[in-house]
Amino acid sequence: MTTLSDPPKQQFRLSMLLYDTRYRSATIQVLAMFGFMLLAAWLISNAAQNLAALGKPISFSFFTESASYDINQRLLEYDSRDTHLRAALIGLLNTLVVAVLGCITATIIGVFVGILRLSSNWLVARIMTVYVEIFRNVPVLLWIVFAMAILIESLPSPRDFRGEDPAATMDMFGTVAITNRGVYIPEPLFTNSLGNLHIFGDSSLRFDISLDLVAVLAVLAASIFAMRKVAARAARIQEETGVRPKTWYIQLGILFVPLLTLLVALGFYLGYPELKGFNFTGGTHLRNSLIALWLALSLYTAAFIAEIVRGGILAISHGQTEAAAALGLRSGRIMRLVVLPQAMRVIIPPMISNYLNLTKNSSLAIAVGYMDITGTLGGITMNQTGRELECVLLLMLVYLAISLCISSVMNWYNKRMKLVER
Repeated sequence: MTTLSDPPKQQFRLSMLLYDTRYRSATIQVLAMFGFMLLAAWLISNAAQNLAALGKPISFSFFTESASYDINQRLLEYDSRDTHLRAALIGLLNTLVVAVLGCITATIIGVFVGILRLSSNWLVARIMTVYVEIFRNVPVLLWIVFAMAILIESLPSPRDFRGEDPAATMDMFGTVAITNRGVYIPEPLFTNSLGNLHIFGDSSLRFDISLDLVAVLAVLAASIFAMRKVAARAARIQEETGVRPKTWYIQLGILFVPLLTLLVALGFYLGYPELKGFNFTGGTHLRNSLIALWLALSLYTAAFIAEIVRGGILAISHGQTEAAAALGLRSGRIMRLVVLPQAMRVIIPPMISNYLNLTKNSSLAIAVGYMDITGTLGGITMNQTGRELECVLLLMLVYLAISLCISSVMNWYNKRMKLVER
């Protein structure tokens, strides 16, 4: 039922898309998106036509051709007769290895340095300041080359380990060999191995998953879950009674007893490197190119993370520290239990950018001969096949996908760390 006071209903007109504020913003956004799509379509069409005119139409068939080059550091089986797709997969895994190792190491060093920069000890604080200023003000490429030069020039060669009175000896009770060709460490082996799970058969994307590793990871995951349950039960008892029961020995048992039982059942042992001929054989070989890239990226990124950590700690009110000290907590426990958990909400968002920068900076690996995705797909494969556009586009998509995955994981963690209002 209508009354005389009801305003008359306006009939929709096309002119309202521009002159009515209810529709204007949506109209402009649609037009802008349509224009952007037209521009992108024109660029793609123009590039495709020009390539076709040059006799190089867009094609990814080169992935099935033999790569005809070797990759020295690899996680999966590979030889020069494999395809370019296989080489790109090996390069991608090498990129992920450096990114994961670098992010973990840079975080540990950065948090440690950031805390020490706030130390009341003048000498310690100044040393950490010098470290931060030196590493973050020199290009990371120079640090990568510098680290590689140190490893090659300062470490002994395999021949120095020869003879009755060798010039160099193996470290860690004769289990690790540090040479100018890389570091040789023991490799885990099993006498009662569960075997491997073959994925994708004999295709270029084939890879094997060690069932022994899967079993170890499954046991560790179950142990960590059980440890969290024990800790949650202890927290509930503390809330009810005010006394927290000791659970450290229970948690250690949950963590190590199932793992050691599994390792004994699988017949776990270590394969040690041995000097045979002109080089070491056996064990796991970490080449200098990987170590130099890993160390340089970690130390460089850690300098930025240290400043982020220092800023996050300074953002916490000093009254929090004083209140914790008044309760009798020591400085180490105050930092671990009171300051850092609150500072993490300030630290995490800018730290995401540093993880992304470290991942993208790993593309400088070609400077020291480490074959990552840039060195394989964006380097030798592109030069051999002449498929510049296809290789560059795929390379951009790979780095974009890796960066988005890192951002998603860190944003999820950031949401978990946010304060929840009650």
